[in-house]
Amino acid sequence: MIIVDRGNSKENIEVLFNPSEYAMDASNHYKWERVPGLSMPVGQFVSGNTTTLTMDLFFDTYEKGTDVRDYTKKITGLLDVERELHAPPVCRFVWGSVDFKGVVEKVAHSFTMFLDSGIPVRAKLKVTFRSWYTKEEQLQHIPRHSSDRTKQKMLSQGEELWMIAAHEYKDPGMWREIAKANRIDNPARLQTGRRITVPRLD
Repeated sequence: MIIVDRGNSKENIEVLFNPSEYAMDASNHYKWERVPGLSMPVGQFVSGNTTTLTMDLFFDTYEKGTDVRDYTKKITGLLDVERELHAPPVCRFVWGSVDFKGVVEKVAHSFTMFLDSGIPVRAKLKVTFRSWYTKEEQLQHIPRHSSDRTKQKMLSQGEELWMIAAHEYKDPGMWREIAKANRIDNPARLQTGRRITVPRLD
């Protein structure tokens, strides 16, 4: 079943047959820095990528003798921009233990059987959903360390203490706390690849 959230209302779209298989694709994005003297680049996590769910959905109305497009257009219609939302609707694909929230990113459809009149009565849709969560929803599910806990960090090329302080403490002026904890006398001469301590806030 596909549950469509249209803002003020919800719609349930039943598929005629359960898919025989589905595929999920997830990945992360890393930035790789080449550091002189090291045998391989140093990786730095940048962000996660959205997860995709892909499956084939089958529709058959041969026995009824009706146009199969009456069913398939409900799926392809999820690509259309909603007038109230100004964007395609967010939906959930629910089947057994699978509960995937996202938007329909792509639909490739093929018609494989027709009546003598040319009306299609059998179709296969290859549907790709892409996960969709608001910024607030994502932040709620990310286990983050607060700034009152000591951390270890490896300096990337061009990275300075004030940048780290801005990221960790939300105050670039607190770079002196990091310099003090690591006995750094001259913050302008930092060695790329050096591991430093980001102290907790008292």
